[in-house]
Amino acid sequence: MGQLLRVQNFTVSSDGIGAGKDQSVESPFGLDPSPMFEWAAATASWNLRTEPGGSRGLDDYFIRDFSCNIGAEIMGRNKFGPQRGPWKDHEWQGWWGDEPPFRTPVFVLTHHERPSFTLADTTFHFVNGEPAAVLDQARAAAQGKDVRLGGGVSTIRQFLDADLVDTMHVVVSPVRYGAGLKLWDSPDELRDRFHLEVVPSTSGVMHHLFWRK
Repeated sequence: MGQLLRVQNFTVSSDGIGAGKDQSVESPFGLDPSPMFEWAAATASWNLRTEPGGSRGLDDYFIRDFSCNIGAEIMGRNKFGPQRGPWKDHEWQGWWGDEPPFRTPVFVLTHHERPSFTLADTTFHFVNGEPAAVLDQARAAAQGKDVRLGGGVSTIRQFLDADLVDTMHVVVSPVRYGAGLKLWDSPDELRDRFHLEVVPSTSGVMHHLFWRK
């Protein structure tokens, strides 16, 4: 199938919400995300785990698969940080710390230019273009591997609207937020273009696996 554009481990609430509307440096999701991500934090392979242990079942499999055959990532500006408009502070280098978990080139969608920079083994590039053009850049950087579409919600919807997404793994958590940025009202909205298999986990989440028809 060549290089795929993949959404991987993207988590939403039971009402389809992936983030709140009031993001800030202190609140990257604009809401308390911890209930939504309990499934991931409980796994043995969770990258923020500081103690031994954790589950080794289905959820852990998907956590380990996060970086499998990924050569580049595309993310929206909101996933990089809360700043809006022209970049006023180049010293602040995103929410991801000195060792971001991506370990690939990352293409951040923005209407405002900013120089690329590297933290550990992740290089952030700031690009302004249509989804297809940005995907071409990411595929070139991925050197034959797949490209991960990292989110957030608006970015995933933008690439879905452009019919560029090949596969998606979306985790639906039983938590309900009631308001925020929605990926969907129902996953059935995508059945016209994607096959869908729903796999329940003992943790209480439902893994939604989409692949292009």
